[in-house]
Amino acid sequence: MGATELVEERESDGGEERDENEKKEEQEVKDVEKGEVGFQEEVVGSHGHGDFHVSRMQRLNPSNPLRIVINSATRVGTPSPPQPARPARPAHPAHPAHRAQPRSAPTPTPTQTPTPQPSLTTLNSRAYTNRISLFVFLLHTVVAVGVVGFLVFKGIQGLIGGAESIKRKEKKVLMHYLPQVEAASLLSITLAFTWQKAVREWPTIMLHFILWSSFLVTLSAGILLICFQKPPTDGVGVCFIAFAIGIGLYACWVTQRIGFCCKVLIKSLEPVSKFPDLNQPIYWMLGAGFLWMSLWILAVIGALNFYFPPLVIIALGLSLAWTAEVMRNIANLTVSRVIALYYLRGMQSNTQFCFQRALTRNLGSACLASLFVPAIEALRIVARGLNLLEGEDEFMFSCAHCCLRVMESIFRYGNGWAFVQIASYGKGFVKASQDTWELFEKEEMEPIVDSDITSSICFLTGVCSGSICVIVVAAWTARVHQSFTATISLLAFFIGYLMTRIAMAVPHACVSCYYVCYAENPENRLFDKMIKDRLNMMKSGRDVVVPTPRVPRQFAAT
Repeated sequence: MGATELVEERESDGGEERDENEKKEEQEVKDVEKGEVGFQEEVVGSHGHGDFHVSRMQRLNPSNPLRIVINSATRVGTPSPPQPARPARPAHPAHPAHRAQPRSAPTPTPTQTPTPQPSLTTLNSRAYTNRISLFVFLLHTVVAVGVVGFLVFKGIQGLIGGAESIKRKEKKVLMHYLPQVEAASLLSITLAFTWQKAVREWPTIMLHFILWSSFLVTLSAGILLICFQKPPTDGVGVCFIAFAIGIGLYACWVTQRIGFCCKVLIKSLEPVSKFPDLNQPIYWMLGAGFLWMSLWILAVIGALNFYFPPLVIIALGLSLAWTAEVMRNIANLTVSRVIALYYLRGMQSNTQFCFQRALTRNLGSACLASLFVPAIEALRIVARGLNLLEGEDEFMFSCAHCCLRVMESIFRYGNGWAFVQIASYGKGFVKASQDTWELFEKEEMEPIVDSDITSSICFLTGVCSGSICVIVVAAWTARVHQSFTATISLLAFFIGYLMTRIAMAVPHACVSCYYVCYAENPENRLFDKMIKDRLNMMKSGRDVVVPTPRVPRQFAAT
């Protein structure tokens, strides 16, 4: 009996130890799960906390394996499988052969590790995207800063120690050129925030207003410039009037798309209220843009005293356009990450961390996209215009067919929808474009994203701001120095357009996130059936909207 009691006592002690071990293991798994939540919040809320202590993992029982991916913030706990009940051991008399032996740890049963979701493992990717583009842009920035500094020095040198004729020329430029351009910069920043606020508050009204006000304001700017009756202003005025006519025709063509675009815009702007600091990167970008443009204007003045002033000014203009486009895409990436993580994971991310990520790890993609996305969008507009042509000219329609095929191929490898996956998963620009378009194809969403006019609305908002700046600056310059009117009008339009596009990155990114995140997970509870119903209407032919054809009608039947 003594041996039997000893066996039973040790079995009871072993059972208690197992219970205690199981409780400890469960508590450790809970701690790991808590650590996962805290880690995700830390990833979103701060940057650079890469140290993770895994000392507690060394005490885990091998029957309860844990798969840990430290760098990508993924830890999955797999509970141990239930062990089959063992039959009761019969009591035997005390005998050396039947003495209780210390029980060894059970052999762990091999379990299949669950496959993690791909998006979880890449939400906090630490790789720099498109490094070649990043290097080229940084090199361009260093060169641009050096050239601007040198030209500002040349301007000051000519103003102080130059010949009398050069002094008079530069003083005249400073008096009748610099104030108007600085005023245009400040006016464009004010208009940028006004447009963004109005679109967020009254999206339905503002979509109609932007379409037709851009037509009217651009037409008014062209007429005003022609009224000055100078050859330079007449040429610029004719260009504005022709552009206004194109805007009017486009507004008539997309009228039937406005209703659905308003619904998508209203729905996509709903998460913005959850992030009160979402405009913070816009403030930084517009402030940096204003300072850089002020120096850039002084450099243009200094270029007048340098060799080949027209070529130097054109090069400065291209540099400014690329820099401003990169600023806009940085804001786009910041907002895209904040909104996309809200849709995909229900996370309220820290805007400052997302902004830092866009300025560092995703900056290369922003630089590459800034070069190609505007060209791709321009090619898309040309392809649409060619597709609308009627006639029997075989050569013309062959060109249209070729252009549309090129557009289709380019859109697969580079499109503006890629910013969502660049910001969310840290992909390169080309890879993100391909994956995004594959998602659209999988959900058969190509017609609906082709007919979206959000990008056009943001573009026309910039055009409207630029035209308002032209009207103000042209009227001012015509009173003080009329010979500068045409040049300053073009510069004011350029500045007004660029500044407004930076601010309009917020609604543009929200709409892009809505479409892309819906394509990734249509069953998400944050989405309604609006897109699905729209697609069903398009397939059934009940939708009267004229879709954007991807192949010319002459070749559709062949």
